[in-house]
Amino acid sequence: MGVCSGIRADGERCRAQPMRGSSFCLNHDPKRAEENKRRSSKGGKRGGRGRPQLELTRIKTQLQDLADGVLEGSIERADGSAVSQILNVLLRAISIELQVKEQIELTLRLEALEEGLESSRRETPGGSRWGA
Repeated sequence: MGVCSGIRADGERCRAQPMRGSSFCLNHDPKRAEENKRRSSKGGKRGGRGRPQLELTRIKTQLQDLADGVLEGSIERADGSAVSQILNVLLRAISIELQVKEQIELTLRLEALEEGLESSRRETPGGSRWGA
């Protein structure tokens, strides 16, 4: 069984198994360069799916510590109230950030679908396979 003919970013030869009928793996196949570029771009724009979860976990811990401190009397109620309001604003900002990222991803996907549709219309005689 052979190995991919591609060269990794570190200069080493790729050790992945090539696709059937090719000397390249999925990631190094020149025929898939545009698809790989688009896939890599998506990954970079997401900022890591785990990041919002980590932020939420940290804020939940802070809120629990804050509530415990107020109940124990080690944190003044007014201070606890002010900090909880600030943390609530932070939670809202995270929520909006996630909504914006989802909206951008959906817009990019829709544009790609529209581009594919236009491309297929140009390739099909008569503009559409349904005759429209």
